[in-house]
Amino acid sequence: MANEDKADHKAEELKGRAKEKLGDVTDTEQLQAEGKAEQAKGSLKQAGEKLKDAVTGTKKNKE
Repeated sequence: MANEDKADHKAEELKGRAKEKLGDVTDTEQLQAEGKAEQAKGSLKQAGEKLKDAVTGTKKNKE
């Protein structure tokens, strides 16, 4: 499940990047803002997954 989550979070970030670029090309501020927000959301979720992996790895190393 964690790998699926990671892929979903990365896809969300990439979708946001594409949406932002489309907003740049079409000069649409709303698309640019939505794209930036999706990128931030995806990046934040990825950071959470990395933290979870680090904590899980630390627990496994102590056992």
